[in-house]
Amino acid sequence: MTLTTAKWTLDDYHQMIASGILDNRRVELLNGEVVEMAPEGPEHAYLGDETGKYLGALLGDRARVREGRPITLAPNSEPEPDVAIVRPLGDVYRQRHPYAEDVFWLIEFSNTSLAKDLKPKRQLYAAAEILEYWVVNLNAKHVVVFRDPREGDYRQEEKLSQGIVTPLAFPEVAVSVSRLLGL
Repeated sequence: MTLTTAKWTLDDYHQMIASGILDNRRVELLNGEVVEMAPEGPEHAYLGDETGKYLGALLGDRARVREGRPITLAPNSEPEPDVAIVRPLGDVYRQRHPYAEDVFWLIEFSNTSLAKDLKPKRQLYAAAEILEYWVVNLNAKHVVVFRDPREGDYRQEEKLSQGIVTPLAFPEVAVSVSRLLGL
């Protein structure tokens, strides 16, 4: 017997949110599926907050740093990355979440969610042509930098446990890997 799951559209998902069906549930829409999000442990939450403040100071008004907020990826995904660095479009985000073309890069902090962040989310972000995606592996104490999205995946992958990483969108900005890892 083959099981087929029902796929949800962005409109379906937004209606579920508006009607309260998803109240008090930590979920996100990934490729048409409503997926539970793992609870954040203290280290995960702390590093997400600290990274948001750190990147905000580095980037100033050149970008907006959003922590744990949705981005809308057509046709059927609305993930909530830990940190999204997006175009500073003023009050546009009062009417809608950032779209893929608004995103400079995304960061996920991972320990229990590592498998989801390294496979389905990586592929989702690459398919949406998000130019850069960083996974901060809290267990192994390294940052995985994915770049060059093509054909639904990233062609470049680099693991860093020290030094700096320079975002593609801001080549003059040096981000400390140690700061991302909380070291």
